[in-house]
Amino acid sequence: MTECANPLDSASNSLAGVIILAGGASKRMGTPKAKLMLSTGEPLLDYHVRHALKLNVPIMIADNARGFTIDSTLIDNELPSPVIHIADYDPSDIKANQSNEHSKTGGALVAIESALQALTKMSDSGTLKNSQSSPLSWLLVISCDSLIPAMDLWQKLESFIGQDADKKVICLADEHHLYPLLGIYQLSIKPNLKAYIDSGERRVMAFIKPMAHSVKFSKQWQHLTNFNTPTEFAFACTALNDL
Repeated sequence: MTECANPLDSASNSLAGVIILAGGASKRMGTPKAKLMLSTGEPLLDYHVRHALKLNVPIMIADNARGFTIDSTLIDNELPSPVIHIADYDPSDIKANQSNEHSKTGGALVAIESALQALTKMSDSGTLKNSQSSPLSWLLVISCDSLIPAMDLWQKLESFIGQDADKKVICLADEHHLYPLLGIYQLSIKPNLKAYIDSGERRVMAFIKPMAHSVKFSKQWQHLTNFNTPTEFAFACTALNDL
């Protein structure tokens, strides 16, 4: 496997990294979504990693310490791996609200905060190649209840960057709901998100709604996401094959 050129190498390329959320309990699915098998024989986590690699940025897997592995052939062993597992950010100085449904797993926002902190460390160490002409300022978030490829998602959302300076989150939406775990997050939200989590909060919508710009689903994506049962996953796979 050879190192691929960055297909988004332009002045508009401000993507710093990708986080794949793979730590959910998946109770209704009956098995972790990250390990769901596509008709090609590829696990869902590998599918997302394979597509994210095309973006040529660090890929962070947040699996709540489940130890999910990816196919070693996806990575060139002669080069530094662009794929890392990250631990949840731990607000150890406070006790999270024990009544919160995410109190045991941390939840999506905790994983996103961990990714933002990891990117800050990479930037400080010089691992991230930043420039004044193309500042790296966004994190792409992908959840394992979707089959939308990372490259396609980034290109869709990137086109809305700068339309509203007050919006720090750009995410997909349908007629009724936002999909905050299919979106891009500005790195500058890190201190506010940390303060929110440290206060014991975990609610995603309460945090992002004031700062979110919604982007309506492409029609071809409507059946590729938000699957929570084996039947819904099978339907999503059929929709993917029909594209």
